[in-house]
Amino acid sequence: MEPLQHEFMVRALASAIIIGISCAVFSCFLILKGWSLMGDAVSHAVLPGLALSYLFGIPLGVGAFGAGLVCAFGTGFIKANSRIKEDAILGIVFSGMFAMGLVMLTKIETDIHLMHVLFGNVLGTSYSELMESCIIGLSSALILIVKRREFELYCFDPTHAQTSGLRVKWIHFGLLALLSLTIVSALKTAGIILVVAMLIAPGASAFLVCRTLDRMMIVAVMVSVVSCLLGTLLSYHFDADTAPFIVIIQTLFFVAFAFISNFSKRLNWA
Repeated sequence: MEPLQHEFMVRALASAIIIGISCAVFSCFLILKGWSLMGDAVSHAVLPGLALSYLFGIPLGVGAFGAGLVCAFGTGFIKANSRIKEDAILGIVFSGMFAMGLVMLTKIETDIHLMHVLFGNVLGTSYSELMESCIIGLSSALILIVKRREFELYCFDPTHAQTSGLRVKWIHFGLLALLSLTIVSALKTAGIILVVAMLIAPGASAFLVCRTLDRMMIVAVMVSVVSCLLGTLLSYHFDADTAPFIVIIQTLFFVAFAFISNFSKRLNWA
């Protein structure tokens, strides 16, 4: 209980839990849709948006959200007007934007610490940053939960979703916008690089042991919240970075669930 005696640790735990919930909910749809690389691309592409936000004096979240949308929609535009496959386009776009952001941050005199941007700074979360993550992250998660049936149908079968009367294009762009918002909410906590794991690991773990979306979302949130709590507390006692601890625990959950899933299949075959 020692960490709870410090105010910065209480804020860190609250921030980690909020980000864990929002990332876990979205991770289920990323896994079902097969958009893991899209999450990787958008998270890396927000870097030039951060630099431009600082340069023009606007909130960092606004610039990051805009850059994420540029990456997501730009990828769709290039795919529709070329023969190159989507995975190659994503690799080119996000690596180009990531490199551009690195150059901009090194040339523009900012107080943005590059290591904090890349790997996050959970223990340095301020009250205003906590409220920002809470509003953005939980709002994105709530929209996904309320509209989960439409998003689920689109992820499994876009053609059937369209024949059912759903506006597939709006759902597609809505998912991309929510992905950008979720990444923005987790940026200061997990950082650009590690937020990818938080957007994939919980959903992948739950997918191994669940057969319905509702159960998958519940298990993913539980895995993510437990990982965030344990990772934050362990980082305090080991005096190490928090986000890597969280990702390590999520990875251990995935390995454990993989063994459980494999063992269950062998029992059924027997």
